[in-house]
Order: sequence, then C-alpha cells, then structure tokens
Amino acid sequence: MQQRVVVITGGASGIGESCARAFAASGDRVALLDRNFDEAQRLAAELTGEAFAIDVGDDESVDRVASEVLGTFGRVDVLVNSAGVLQRTLPPGRLTMKEWDFVSRIDLRGTYLTCAAFGQQMAARGAGAIVNIASVAGMRSGPLHSYGPAKAGVISLSECLASEWGPAGVRVNTVSPGFTATPALDRGFETRTLDRGHLETASALRRLVQADEIAAAVVFLASPAASAITGVNLPVDCGYLVATPWDAYGGLRP
Repeated sequence: MQQRVVVITGGASGIGESCARAFAASGDRVALLDRNFDEAQRLAAELTGEAFAIDVGDDESVDRVASEVLGTFGRVDVLVNSAGVLQRTLPPGRLTMKEWDFVSRIDLRGTYLTCAAFGQQMAARGAGAIVNIASVAGMRSGPLHSYGPAKAGVISLSECLASEWGPAGVRVNTVSPGFTATPALDRGFETRTLDRGHLETASALRRLVQADEIAAAVVFLASPAASAITGVNLPVDCGYLVATPWDAYGGLRP
C-alpha cells in the first residue's frame, strides 16, 4: 500500500501506543497527539514519526494542532481517536459534576473535535478513514455514569459522521474494547476498584484483551480490506458481552 499519514490521539501510551506501533510496522507515517508531550516525543523518535502536544477537549488546541499536522505532512489519511480517561465507580450522590464533565470533555467532546478538524479535511480531499475508540461500557449498564454515556455517545457520533461524510469517501467506524491490559487497568487493580480474576472469568475466552489485539482491529478498519465497512461498532472484548448474560444461569460452564 502507499505510505499513509496516520494521526493518533492519545498515542503516547496504552491502546494509542499499540496502534502507533502497528501502523508504523505497516510502513505508515504516524503523528502522535497527546497531552503528555515528552512521552509522545519519545515514542515518535522510536517510530520515526512526529509528536504534537494537544488538549483534545479544547477546540483552539485541536484546531492549532490540526493545522500543524497538515502543515507538516500535507494530508491525513487515517485518524484514530484513542485519547480518553477513565472514571471512578461512584454512585451519583458522590460523583461530582466536575468529574462527570472532565470525563465527558475528553472522551466525547474530544472525539468530536478531532473528528471535525481532520474529517472535514478528508472529506474535502475525497478520501480517509476514521476509527474511534469507544468501549463495551458504552454498550451495557454499569456503575460508570459519565464514562459509559460518553462512550455510548462516541458510538452514536461515529454512525452520524459515517453518514455525513460517506458520500465524500470518508469511512468512520468504532472499536469497543473490553477490559484491556493497559497501565490504566493496572491502576484499577492496584486500587482494588477492579478484580483481575473476576474480569478474566467473566469473558468467554477467560482472559483480558491485549492492547495489540485492539490495534489489529483498528488497522484492519483503516485498511483497504475494510473498504466497504463504515458506521460499524466492532467489540474486541474476548467475549465479555456474550458471556456476562450467563451469570443469570450460574455462569459459564467449565
């Protein structure tokens, strides 16, 4: 394939980093957008890419960085929205609006702003692919009263943009990870917010998702192999969604 320019928000760590490594391994040029500029620079140097400091929740920051990226590369072929933050599992009486707004600002507003900034450029050029990272938390009920609705919003937003820009040749899809082995999840284990053993047994494959497995799905959806796929939400969850209803019947069979 022709060498593409791939923009990845939250590209300095976790799923974003795995995506950056996967695209770079395919021969693509990567632009890593992250609030942690030092880590983004470190990884960009390793992958022969470029790093840009960004606050995805701020429209001025997004517009500035979009101009810088286009000035550096001349075009953007693929956008991956991986920037996101997690939320504590608090009941509504303890979940402050400050925390609710912070999560929604990054996870939903940030996804929209970056899609708008880069997607319009793709539409004007008549080609492009966007893959937004949502979550299985956006597909089911859970004690995440900001994170879950924000990720559900990402899924809906992707469907809307797929219809908006489809006639211009831009595809927009979503990947919804299950519980994925990342530093953020490790912090959940350390604080005992989450239990690793329970999460592993709650999925049909009896294990956590690996970040490079998410990256593989993202690379596929951004590739010509998925040229007829747009507006879909692809769960990559080791069978978490299909396994959890079995709890009502005593759990999965050994």
